[in-house]
Amino acid sequence: MAVKKIGIMTTGGDCSGLNAAIANIVRGAATRGWRVVGIMDGTDGLTTAVPNVVELNSCDMPTDMYRIAGSILGNGRAGVMNFEHAAATNKLKQFNEKLRDSIKKLKLDALILVGGNGSLSLAWSNRWIYSDVQLVCIPKTIDMDIPCTERTIGFDTAVQQIVSYCDQLMLTARSHHRWFIVQTMGRACGQLALHSGVAVGARAILIPEIKFDINSLISHITSASHDYGIIMVAEGVRVRGHSGAPAEIISRKLSAAGIVNRTAFPGHIQRAGDTTINDRILSAQMAECAIDAIENNETYVMTGYKNGCCQTIGLADFYAAGRVVDDPNITGMKTSNAYVAPDNPLLEIANGMGIYIGESKKR
Repeated sequence: MAVKKIGIMTTGGDCSGLNAAIANIVRGAATRGWRVVGIMDGTDGLTTAVPNVVELNSCDMPTDMYRIAGSILGNGRAGVMNFEHAAATNKLKQFNEKLRDSIKKLKLDALILVGGNGSLSLAWSNRWIYSDVQLVCIPKTIDMDIPCTERTIGFDTAVQQIVSYCDQLMLTARSHHRWFIVQTMGRACGQLALHSGVAVGARAILIPEIKFDINSLISHITSASHDYGIIMVAEGVRVRGHSGAPAEIISRKLSAAGIVNRTAFPGHIQRAGDTTINDRILSAQMAECAIDAIENNETYVMTGYKNGCCQTIGLADFYAAGRVVDDPNITGMKTSNAYVAPDNPLLEIANGMGIYIGESKKR
């Protein structure tokens, strides 16, 4: 078997499970006698005069990497030229050419890009950058908004972080007879709020995919058998006639109705926390699938999880399967998104538990 040189790059937002993915890729490559280099700080490492990379060896992979959140390679720095800055300053062509030139300088046989739906959409839209290497993508995001995969690295740990956060809130909620409106991350996708809300037994779960009525919400809260609890709200929820954080808007509405409440924002702890067992196993599955794809000479593919196992999916299929919308940060670019489907089993489960989830799922 020919010795291959492969690169690893973590891009987009950080999350738990990235280090587990890196360690598993390095170990899988080592068993095949391949060299591995890590590209530092995502695309930042490809914009320097000399590509900023570090040699990765399985002997140097400490076992606690499987637990620790974030990425030892970094996900990018503020104030450095990236896709967003390049588009805003009309330097996208030069930026893309620099990325391709750096990849050629590294003489890589393959590149594993671990990223979210924005990174994967950019990779497909600008695929000529990677025409000299095999490109294999691994989906990671706490938002779980990537088409063609049932799970993404980082999501399970993010849910656990929110649940642990809410478990503590419930103690003070009960003591002071108050409701906590907890706002999760997730952008325009409600998966994080839905899964977390069901896990903590929230009284209401509000997600962008389902419209809700504030009066119905108030009625649902006031009719509860107890006067405290959790109302889970996804950050992408919009309240007609209002702008700003949805949790704060809903809090004011509830206060006006005489419902004692506070807002709570888990914030960036959703991207941290000890990596859960599910995310560690998923990272191993995704890493092995990516290594196999390289061994099979596949390119422009992503690893996708379905029915308990991983398989490769063409980036063209990933892009076509989602709802293609304008990228919120990069002018002129499009992103393929997945959302909570109307037939998502958790919606029916939440409904059966008596959780208010909007007007389209009323009992």
